[in-house]
Amino acid sequence: MRLPAETDAALRAVLWDMDGTLVDTEPYWIIAEHELVDSFGGTWGHEQAMRLVGQALPTSARILQEAGVLMGVREIIDSLTARVIEQLGAAVPWRPGARDLLTALSEAGVACALVTMSERPMVERILEHLPAGTFSAVVTGDAVTHGKPNPEPYLKALELLEAGLPSLSDSECVAIEDSLPGATSAVAARLATIVVPNALDLPVDLGAEHWATLAGRTADDVAAVLTRAAVATAGQVGA
Repeated sequence: MRLPAETDAALRAVLWDMDGTLVDTEPYWIIAEHELVDSFGGTWGHEQAMRLVGQALPTSARILQEAGVLMGVREIIDSLTARVIEQLGAAVPWRPGARDLLTALSEAGVACALVTMSERPMVERILEHLPAGTFSAVVTGDAVTHGKPNPEPYLKALELLEAGLPSLSDSECVAIEDSLPGATSAVAARLATIVVPNALDLPVDLGAEHWATLAGRTADDVAAVLTRAAVATAGQVGA
């Protein structure tokens, strides 16, 4: 498969979020949150759960402390992660079209990176179900100082990708996200960004392109997003 001629040299890498984008683990996290808050006699509603979608785990832990969980931040992160990993033992809930698009990008010679706020033990459980080398770089929540919505996770992924893609530019990359914190992080890192909403709708003025689903999408479609972003940027500069 070839990318369109006008984007052959442009799209070199795609940076993927994991929870809610590659795999639909948000229900697993919400179950873990409910159980933890319940164990301390508190209540955990849908609105509270939605506040945690896409957030860095330390931020989520502090919100759970506010809800009455009398544990340290590290203890909360470990408890939630262990419970989600336990649920993943039963099934990995892939988002529609995600694995097909990963394969299409690989066949087109486009590198992929995983940029997630989940920590390494959970990420390893997901990676076990994908072909070796699917991701040329992996950035996890425990590998950064500032998580999403800060741009650090995506900037770190770009640095790691450049080891195998010399002179890689952010203008040659596309990020795929599902949440506001994640998309904010990617846009702040100057990446053309595709948002595929899952648990929550996102603002249309975020500076990202919205797709209803990844199902049926191709490497050409992703390359076209990069082209449109480049045209929009050129228009802004020339205005």
